[in-house]
Amino acid sequence: MAKRASKTSIGERKIFVLDTSVIIYDHNAMRNFAEHDVVIPITVLEELDNFKKGNDTKNYSAREFTRYIDKMSKDSLQNWTAINGPTRGMFKIEMNSSSKVNAEKIFDDRKADHRILNIALFTAESNPGRKVVLVTKDVNLRIKAKSLSLLAEDYETGKIKSVDELYTGNSEGVKATNEQIASIYNKGNCSAKSIVKKGVAMPNHYYVLKNGSQSVLARYRQEDETMQRVIKTAAFGVIPKNAEQAFALDAIMNPEIKLVTIQGVAGTGKTLLSLAGALEQRRNYHQIYLARPIVPLSNKDIGYLPGDVNSKLNPYMEPLWDNLKYIRSLFSEKDKEHKQLNEMVEAQKLVVCPLAYIRGRSLSNVFFIVDEAQNLTPHEVKTIITRAGENTKIIFTGDINQIDTPYLDAQSNGLSYMIEKIKGQALYAHITLEKGERSELANLANDLL
Repeated sequence: MAKRASKTSIGERKIFVLDTSVIIYDHNAMRNFAEHDVVIPITVLEELDNFKKGNDTKNYSAREFTRYIDKMSKDSLQNWTAINGPTRGMFKIEMNSSSKVNAEKIFDDRKADHRILNIALFTAESNPGRKVVLVTKDVNLRIKAKSLSLLAEDYETGKIKSVDELYTGNSEGVKATNEQIASIYNKGNCSAKSIVKKGVAMPNHYYVLKNGSQSVLARYRQEDETMQRVIKTAAFGVIPKNAEQAFALDAIMNPEIKLVTIQGVAGTGKTLLSLAGALEQRRNYHQIYLARPIVPLSNKDIGYLPGDVNSKLNPYMEPLWDNLKYIRSLFSEKDKEHKQLNEMVEAQKLVVCPLAYIRGRSLSNVFFIVDEAQNLTPHEVKTIITRAGENTKIIFTGDINQIDTPYLDAQSNGLSYMIEKIKGQALYAHITLEKGERSELANLANDLL
């Protein structure tokens, strides 16, 4: 049996029992519990075995975790084994589920969740002097555990502290002098030193500068500490309808900004602005990718849908095609822009596809738009960004309050995590769109329903 010296006593060290959802969310999860010990129920390994085939991130996570376990299995994994790292605890695979309280009988169902509950209950009974906690991304499983007097909590790594304090990317009503506003209008910029404090203002933060009845839109440029003018200019026929949209389009069109996130409710123009900005810059990139993750309805696999692969995927891609159709409708069939759009689609210069189709590919000379990014995990977001090659720009759009996957929420999804972690970087800009521009009816629904 492996031994590990630790500053904390056995009684002070907790035992965390991990659910399958935690491993799928983060395959490195076992290494994120400091000096505490970790139990992996044998049922988790059985479930991961079902996920090992495929190209989705959950399949990758399942394979990576089982490889790690295999690498660590120098002795029987039913004994405590040291987790890699000098300050980490121990782990073991637990097979015994013969606890005094039987979750399968109580909930009258023999399924994986209840077997994991039984193993967690057995672990707690077998270690009376220690605090045992079930860790799961499944809210319902946490409730079931607590109903059996078992401690349970969410996996906190990759989770931001507060959505209410999430970086918005822009500020309104910031005071400037008449001279500064005039300088921005006449010269395109002014010194930002008396407007914002150095080291406090975020690079590429957007401002509505005001003085009485005068106002101007501006972006803070950290390199020379200036306020740069933001103009409401059209991109491939799409004109910003408010200051927020002007800010978003400015970030999309700025070649110095390589990563942009746009967060907002339905109808605020996130995807439309991104696509219009990409089309306006089409000559600067070899391809434009417009992609989104596949989140099957009611969590069913897409295999239940009729038809071939393309037929199954079309319903999920239709919202992206709708944006393209809208831009096409801004031009008549005789206009060169209308013809260019058709030619780009036919030549695959503009590609609308599921996110899984481009995962693993090199992203060089690509303008890459990722729609519905709130349905991605932090690991998936990192995987996408680390694929960026030379002359690649990535736009992530989404609504953190409209998540379609069962194990993510407003605090733990990849979009929120990215906004929180990358803010303040010179290559990055973020805008939160709050004003809906789809229609009065859509705005009414967002406000009242």
